[in-house]
Amino acid sequence: MKKYELIIFDADETLLDFESAEKYAFEKAMEELGINYDKEYHLKEYRKFNRQVWHELEEGLISPNELKLERFNRLFKKLDLKLDPKEANEKYTNALCEASFLLDGAEEILQALSGKYKLALITNGLLKVQNARIRQSNIAKYFHVIVISEEAGVAKPDPGIFKYTLEKIGHKNKDTVLMVGDSLNSDIKGGANFGIDTCWFNPKGLNGKSGLHPTYEIKTLGELKKILQ
Repeated sequence: MKKYELIIFDADETLLDFESAEKYAFEKAMEELGINYDKEYHLKEYRKFNRQVWHELEEGLISPNELKLERFNRLFKKLDLKLDPKEANEKYTNALCEASFLLDGAEEILQALSGKYKLALITNGLLKVQNARIRQSNIAKYFHVIVISEEAGVAKPDPGIFKYTLEKIGHKNKDTVLMVGDSLNSDIKGGANFGIDTCWFNPKGLNGKSGLHPTYEIKTLGELKKILQ
């Protein structure tokens, strides 16, 4: 078995329960905006547009500042609402900063690996939000470095964010690095682009039809221990 020294984790939907955080923040923002909120319809529509703009960010088509407003621009256009996307984004991100929910097994795996490996975290996220949700969370203490895409100026799957991370942590040997994440498009593709091994965290048992071939695939975070033994 290959000897790894540096384990890089993704944040949302790998260690943090972003679906719950997103639901909490969006509902709170909509209520503060005075919208007659339909939790099934409105959240579904928001998530559709949010996925679109994050994909565009990963492809380098828009900037983080454009993303913040564009998701609400598209939502309000679809809902035919005359609301300020800047105000909506401010209320949403403020609420999201409060929502740092861990997935099952997240802290346990970090505790198990801490002291045995260098640990890093790379997240495609907004600095204000991820600072609050990650750098001020209970799991921040386990990481040697936490890299947020808006701060780094580059996002996964661009190999530049991995290069930035390794330089920041002072690690040179790619052969001893493993990337762990739930997203084939950003985490697994990004790791492959950079030339490091990857581990796809796939708790829902999705069928990966992207043409990408992660080095490993796991359904629970605890399975990482077997890979690393």
